[in-house]
Amino acid sequence: MPHSSTMATHSGIPLTFTVRRCKPEFVAPAKPTPCEQKLLSDIDDQASLRFQAPLVHFYRHQPSMEGKHPAEVIRTALAQTLVLYYPFAGRLREGANGKLIVDCNGEGVLFIKADVDVLSKLSKLQTVFILMKVLV
Repeated sequence: MPHSSTMATHSGIPLTFTVRRCKPEFVAPAKPTPCEQKLLSDIDDQASLRFQAPLVHFYRHQPSMEGKHPAEVIRTALAQTLVLYYPFAGRLREGANGKLIVDCNGEGVLFIKADVDVLSKLSKLQTVFILMKVLV
């Protein structure tokens, strides 16, 4: 679903762009992983650490990647990485006394592909972070 926005560049000239955000999907490990539960350590299980931060990465077109879609390369690499780091593909659950447990179930991680037609027009990376309001 395309979303059009306008923002001011560092020179003050308005720049109009379109963001196309694809349907969210889960990327699961590329191979079967152990189905188990892991208790978090007391250091990792602090109430002050129980929050989620949205993360957006921006990638410029690279001529060496011709014929390969960057999102597919990232999706494939993520699936392969989750085989080795399989707890990240699981879910946090509260156990006895509110202690957090990682349910290593291989459900995967959320992946949302988006395209924007403005990155090549921007000359300063910091202005790109304004796009996060549209993408997240």
